[in-house]
Amino acid sequence: MFENFHLSDYYGKIIGTIIFIIIVYGLRLLIKKVVVKFSSYSLKTDNRSKLIIKYFNSLLNILFVIFLIILWGVDTDSLFSFVGATITFIGVAFFAQWSVLSNFTAGVIMFFAFPFKIGDRIRIQDKDFPIEAEIDDIKAFHTILITAEGERISYPNNLFLQKSVVIL
Repeated sequence: MFENFHLSDYYGKIIGTIIFIIIVYGLRLLIKKVVVKFSSYSLKTDNRSKLIIKYFNSLLNILFVIFLIILWGVDTDSLFSFVGATITFIGVAFFAQWSVLSNFTAGVIMFFAFPFKIGDRIRIQDKDFPIEAEIDDIKAFHTILITAEGERISYPNNLFLQKSVVIL
């Protein structure tokens, strides 16, 4: 069964895998350091920076798996057919629920470019439903606001990027 198996045939692939593991680990540390430094500089909370670090780590994991597939020579025809069908299915689901994707994207954008922080009192300039509240928490998909009356409002992140917001 293993008479044609020679470990020396795989040395290059093993070394390439080890090198890429070191690179991914280094990138994770670098991304964590940059996000934490940006977070402390812009007075973002630790929970927000942990969330962004998790997003980047997920992206690195996906890239790592793709690299391993290419490096080890997995039969890509059947694999890409499966991945293509899966992505098509997920794409249709996201098209049906596009707001989920836009809220997630807005949450990442808000981390790096959002001029407000937890504890700020804001007023959302909406002609139909104006809101005046304090930012209680900023999540991946929505922001929790607390009004003067004590109401907790879950406000979608994509609307923060679409509406005019004033710091009080």
